[in-house]
Amino acid sequence: MLERLFNPTDRHQRRPRRAAGALVAAGLAATFALSLHAPAKAQDFDLTMGILPSPNSLYLKMMQEVPERVERATGGKVKVTLNDSLVGGTQITAAVRDGRVPMSGALHTYLAGEEPRMGIFNLPGLINNMAEYTYLCEAFWCADVEKLWEEQWNSVVLAEGAWCSQALFSKEPIHTLEDFKGKKLRVHNPQTAALMEAIGAKPAPLPLSEVAPALERGVIDGVFTSTCYGNGQEYWRLAKNVQNWKIGPITGWVIIINKDAWEEIPEDLRTAIKAEMDDLEHEALYNFYSHVNEAVDNMKSEGIELWTAPQSEVDRVTAPEYSEASYQQFYDRAETLGFDGKAYVAHAREVLGK
Repeated sequence: MLERLFNPTDRHQRRPRRAAGALVAAGLAATFALSLHAPAKAQDFDLTMGILPSPNSLYLKMMQEVPERVERATGGKVKVTLNDSLVGGTQITAAVRDGRVPMSGALHTYLAGEEPRMGIFNLPGLINNMAEYTYLCEAFWCADVEKLWEEQWNSVVLAEGAWCSQALFSKEPIHTLEDFKGKKLRVHNPQTAALMEAIGAKPAPLPLSEVAPALERGVIDGVFTSTCYGNGQEYWRLAKNVQNWKIGPITGWVIIINKDAWEEIPEDLRTAIKAEMDDLEHEALYNFYSHVNEAVDNMKSEGIELWTAPQSEVDRVTAPEYSEASYQQFYDRAETLGFDGKAYVAHAREVLGK
């Protein structure tokens, strides 16, 4: 079974609300270029929020809650409209930075090649479950990336969350290190791609919309994707082997708002949205495994059993001789950006007790 999240005390008792800086921003992009119409009533704001087209995913479920929560928190003065076709997936962050949309539900991992700190959770063996992701987030990582969002993407963070645990859907069983060799596998981040290359697989970056046709035509042999999304898209009909390899198991998402647009919103409305989005983040992080287990149970009802790789085999796949390629990529990019990548990873390991 996929790991179930521990039941910690309320995170807000252990860490100041990040809403004060970045958490606050995502639902309030009120007065911004595309979305903000010169209002007849200065207190009313209509915001467009770009999201990824990802039906039947935990990501979409949480994004769909944003409009109702924001409208309720502000007494209808701020309204958010979701749009999954306005900007492409890889442009969903730049669109907020450049002012094409005021808000988005973005993915850190799309930026991992440019800014490796955004993809630290994809490094093999570093973060193995949602408990570790949440712990690292609260220890220092989320505060770090909030600064990056502001400084490099002119964005303020409203809420953090994650897709359901990643699973490998494949046509043939992939139960050993040797089974990976020669397999064409869809991946969505550079760290996992580097690991797959090192163990002899052939990573294939594909947008989600192309995965099902590629599986059906044999263009790819399998896909790493969210358990919930893979179940909802019924990938198991085309790739009946569903495996938990604990490779980059957690992929985060973030709700962001353009900083200039955020600062146009009156302070009282920002405060109300900060609190509401903080609650959304809490639910996204701590109710995570209920959604994962629901997807696993649904597949089981269809005759598809989730296979979990034994730790001994996971250790073979992520052994230093293979995983070093992922880490070295992280370190090399860090050097070009002027920070110590090895020290950053060492800090993460220290925090996680590894």
